[in-house]
Amino acid sequence: MGSLQDQSNPGSLYRDEHLSLDFRQQLTMLDSHALSLTRKEYDLLALLVQHAAEIVPREALLMQIWGYGAEIRTRTLDVHIRRLRKKLGVYADQYIETIFGIGYRFQPFHAPRFQAPSVDRPAFAVTA
Repeated sequence: MGSLQDQSNPGSLYRDEHLSLDFRQQLTMLDSHALSLTRKEYDLLALLVQHAAEIVPREALLMQIWGYGAEIRTRTLDVHIRRLRKKLGVYADQYIETIFGIGYRFQPFHAPRFQAPSVDRPAFAVTA
C-alpha cells in the first residue's frame, strides 16, 4: 500500500509499487521511469494523491487547479483526467477512479476500493 511520507520530511513523497511522486521536486515516476506531465496534469495528480482514498469533488478540483468557480462550465478537468490516465497506462483504472456525478478518487495500488476515510486528517471541503 502507498505511503504519503518518508522519514526525513513528512509529506514530501508518495510511493507505492509502481508510482512515486516527489512533491518538493515535482517529479513523477512510473515503474522507475520519469513520467512527463504538464504543469496542470502534475498539479491534478498531486492533489488527488494528497487526498488518497477521498472523493474530491469536481468543483474543488476546478477551483484548486484552475481557479474556476462553480459558475464556470468546462470539460478541461475531464480532458486532463483522460490525458493522465493515458500516461498512467495499464495502471490508470487502478489509480484514478471516477465517482460519477461527484468527482474523482485516487486509490493507492492494491488499496481496497471502498476504504473508510482516514480519521487523522480533515476531509476535503468545497467552499463557496
